[in-house]
Amino acid sequence: MTAELKGKVGLVAGGTSGIGRETAVLFAGAGAKVVVAGRREKEGQDTVELILAGGGDGLFVKTDVSKASEVDALVQKTVEKFGRLDVAFNNAGIEGLWVPIARQSEEDFDRTINTNLKGVWLCLKYEIRQMLRQGGGGAIVNTASIYGLIGSAGAAAYSASKCGVIGLTKVAALENARSGIRVNSVCPAAIETPMADRLFGAPKVHEHAVRSHPIGRLGTPREVAEAVVWMCSDQASFMTGQSLVLDGGFLAGPSPPS
Repeated sequence: MTAELKGKVGLVAGGTSGIGRETAVLFAGAGAKVVVAGRREKEGQDTVELILAGGGDGLFVKTDVSKASEVDALVQKTVEKFGRLDVAFNNAGIEGLWVPIARQSEEDFDRTINTNLKGVWLCLKYEIRQMLRQGGGGAIVNTASIYGLIGSAGAAAYSASKCGVIGLTKVAALENARSGIRVNSVCPAAIETPMADRLFGAPKVHEHAVRSHPIGRLGTPREVAEAVVWMCSDQASFMTGQSLVLDGGFLAGPSPPS
């Protein structure tokens, strides 16, 4: 059975490319009206155009999720346009600079944490407030990472931010379970996105990344988006406080010999 969001209003923070864009389009395909948020206006409008081309209804709101006033305004504009908020995907994130802790700047650490962790906290805060104002009910998915479950040398700020997202997810789920608001996270490994291109684009690095996934390839944005849509649908109605790993076998153990 295909996951459905018919009649729902969805919000995708970080919907300008990659997993966020794919999820926004799938939200619309599942029947939701979709608000796309991000810092890059052209890319955000391009996502909305894809939604409209598929027969859906969408709106772009330029938003920096690290700023409370902008996240508050984002939720307000969602309600002004579509009347309510039912499902949300908090996907905005950056990789930061992957360098050893001893060489990492305070500015880069703060920037990564502010976007990846504080940004999710702010989105949760204002999304949950709106859902409670409506009488409760709703579903939220946060983007964490396999690096929220394990460490990776050089990824201190990124890993710390994603560990934090998993913690926030559990707390938000516990606080709102009786209100009918489900909160989960998704933990992808390397996915074919602009971020992955920046991290693993060099041929030898890309080859190593592929070998690290026992399935023999990187994931696709569509594969993560399909999971997010399902997690936001009534088909996942008994799921809350969980972190769904989509990693091509990465965490299962070493890749088999080729």
